[in-house]
Amino acid sequence: MDLPLVARGKVREVYDAGDDRLLLVASDRISAYDHVLPTPIPDKGRVLTQLSVWWFEQLTPVLSAFGATHHLVSATDVPAGVAGRAMLVRRLDMLPVECVARGYLSGSGTVEYSRTGSIRDVTLPPGLVEGSRLPEPVFTPSTKAEVGEHDEAIDFARVVSLVGAARAEELRELTLALYRRGAEVAAGAGILLADTKFEFGLGADGGLVLGDEVLTPDSSRFWPASSWAPGAPQPSFDKQYVRDWLTSSGWDRVSPPPELPDDVVAATRERYVAAYEQLTGTSFR
Repeated sequence: MDLPLVARGKVREVYDAGDDRLLLVASDRISAYDHVLPTPIPDKGRVLTQLSVWWFEQLTPVLSAFGATHHLVSATDVPAGVAGRAMLVRRLDMLPVECVARGYLSGSGTVEYSRTGSIRDVTLPPGLVEGSRLPEPVFTPSTKAEVGEHDEAIDFARVVSLVGAARAEELRELTLALYRRGAEVAAGAGILLADTKFEFGLGADGGLVLGDEVLTPDSSRFWPASSWAPGAPQPSFDKQYVRDWLTSSGWDRVSPPPELPDDVVAATRERYVAAYEQLTGTSFR
């Protein structure tokens, strides 16, 4: 591709498409524990892109109610060589906060809750276990880490210090509204949206814009509703399967990660495709 490369992340390349637009190209790379693994997952980039495009449409009414928009310009007006895994988007001034919403207790949230009874400054009721549904969805933001670094969970006061009080409140309210809409849509497809993260930026007019990917297996925990059973890790449609294999492999999370076996690659691809097909109700092509 002849476009200038702007940035290369764990999963995506970002190119300058001119006219204040960027081309986001999703690869088949997969990351876990802040490492990019050496083994790609076939079709993963296409699933992430096509599912994001679908979700942007589902979430537009919520964004409009807040006077916000999303960054997607086109998923078809892209170079032929990256068709299906690229989005033409508006260039944004990205805000330095990952906006995480949780409707269930899982992962790092469970670890912190077991120690403190809360997730940062969000106090939760006693007696919750891994997989418990929370009384109400909660906003548990983090900083946006560079490649190879860890995201850092932060409290709401830190968000205020980063973006200002009014913008912080807007981010919290919009994040939770988007989560609720996503959870509603997913529930209709027999899927629980345990948690997810959104990223926002400012457009040229200073308005709030939803960017990056949206409600994909990379940015969210999706659980089959039929098998939900609090008290243990849940079966999932996301990359938790890869994390579990890495843990069982004995990898120390410091040295270069191992290659994934063929059966793990195939099973992971199957989960990504299943998430797309079950959520959208359409066959993945």
